Amino acid sequence: MTLTTRQLKKAARIILIGAPGVGKGTQTERLLSKFPELASISSGDLLRENVRRRTALGREAEATIQAGNLVPDSMILNLISSEFNSRGWLSKSQSSGSSVSPSASFILDGFPRTASQAASLDSLVPINFVVHLVTPPSIILSRIASRWVHEPSGRVYNTDFNAPKVPGKDDVTGEPLTQREDDSIETWKQRLHKFEETSKALLQHYQQKGCLWRVEGNSSDEITPKLLAEFERKFC
Repeated sequence: MTLTTRQLKKAARIILIGAPGVGKGTQTERLLSKFPELASISSGDLLRENVRRRTALGREAEATIQAGNLVPDSMILNLISSEFNSRGWLSKSQSSGSSVSPSASFILDGFPRTASQAASLDSLVPINFVVHLVTPPSIILSRIASRWVHEPSGRVYNTDFNAPKVPGKDDVTGEPLTQREDDSIETWKQRLHKFEETSKALLQHYQQKGCLWRVEGNSSDEITPKLLAEFERKFC
């Protein structure tokens, strides 16, 4: 899918919400390729990078994880705040403490996952476009069962629409393809159950904020044109 780049007229602060396997990563990539002003901010990547670089936040997070505890929301917010600061997006205001630059446009991945996390994020930066991606679970299940990967390179195949030239073999190296452990049906069902438990209140939070938009489709290619049209209407 070829996408012509466009410029934004106002800042876009985006969150994509959807069941596991719905294609959030694909939609993020397509938005980033069409709108170069957008940045992708992944809380998971920030956490791993800070641990790797042995920053103060990274050491604190690592100690928490090694103790068998979940990284608290306040620590994730500090990681995001630190990333905004390093990008020059955070400025100090005498009246309200820190404020995010009006030009900062991003897609936030991995946070928030709950309504309480969303409320905490509101205190750092107001999100103005929350996309609820909806694909029937039966179609996602079929997609997952058809997905195969070449682990060393990360190349992904799907026997339904992007099949390898030789069944079970990587096109480039000829090495065997495998299915990821988290692509098992049981694992996916557990993740879906967890998502459904936490997403209802999260979606309600953003519905009340007036920034929630729902889009349905059976594939990423079906959803993308609708998403891009709505995004352009709001921000271009």
